[in-house]
Amino acid sequence: MATMSPAIQINELFFGYSGQSGLFSDFNLMIEAGSRFGLFGPNGAGKTTLMNLMTGLLTPSGGHIRLLGKEIKKHKSSVNFLFGFVPQDFSFYHELSPVENLAFFGAWSGLSSTVIRKRTSELLDILGLTAVRDKKVKDFSGGMKRRVNLAIGVIHEPPLLFLDEPTVGVDVQTRHAIIQYLKQLNAEGTTLIYTSHQLSEAEDLCDRIALIDQGRIIVHGDPDNLLSEHGQEGLEGLFLHLTGKNYRDQSV
Repeated sequence: MATMSPAIQINELFFGYSGQSGLFSDFNLMIEAGSRFGLFGPNGAGKTTLMNLMTGLLTPSGGHIRLLGKEIKKHKSSVNFLFGFVPQDFSFYHELSPVENLAFFGAWSGLSSTVIRKRTSELLDILGLTAVRDKKVKDFSGGMKRRVNLAIGVIHEPPLLFLDEPTVGVDVQTRHAIIQYLKQLNAEGTTLIYTSHQLSEAEDLCDRIALIDQGRIIVHGDPDNLLSEHGQEGLEGLFLHLTGKNYRDQSV
């Protein structure tokens, strides 16, 4: 029987911003297909940079990143359709409606008009946006905008979904609904790669985590096992135990 490729395989990754020493040096990480993987660390640890490298928004100076067995730098165009990306910043056209936004991004993903209409109807129903399907997104609440952001990221039913703070600024009900939908996507086969400062939310969602600091992995594994190993009761305690309690967002 053929073995399934990991969802993401990173080997000997090197990357640094211009004028700075390398943030990542000989960095290695494997994310199993079908997992709900959380990536955490203090400000400046490299979380967003790593997310941008895995989605091809940044190009490494060395090493290899493979999505479902495909090397990003060798299969850039085809790899782009393997994943969805839900960024922290809103990634839609504010003057358009949810239907118009999904039509645009669905077409950009190569979907037919028939599939776009079907997926749009499904997603607006699941995410509670049917009643405002033709309203301009600029007039929506923060939680509604988050749901539009999510719908755009999954309209093409990608096997990989990157989520950067997908629930920031939303109310408890919206956060719960989004997390439940993400779990449903995962149960249907979607691999989730998630980062957030909402560590209680992460405990509910993630079945594997990596904690990184200064471009290196400090711990990596099953959250329950890591908590037991380090004598902590929650991810916030584990986070502080391993990275310290000093401020990380001060300018120098």
